[in-house]
Amino acid sequence: MLWNLDPGWLMMAVAFVAVMAFFFGAALDAIMKDDGFGPTGNMLLFTTGFFGAVLVANSYGITLRDLQLATAWGLGGAFIFISVLALIKAAIARMLQP
Repeated sequence: MLWNLDPGWLMMAVAFVAVMAFFFGAALDAIMKDDGFGPTGNMLLFTTGFFGAVLVANSYGITLRDLQLATAWGLGGAFIFISVLALIKAAIARMLQP
């Protein structure tokens, strides 16, 4: 799905997701504080998780022609990605504490 887009549409999709991810990242930074990755880090992880989930869905043969389905896959992947990385960060911080 992503590879079939024109470069202009792909850039607009990435820009839109990045802007929305910054808002989510800022909100997550306010909630998670030191356990998070900062607003910009959260944004980068959120954007990576969004497009990673869409690419994984496409690789398994799930066609995401419906925008709602693509958004659901992307948001699900983004939240799972950032949750797993926050869990790993918390585990590492806990192991390193004396």
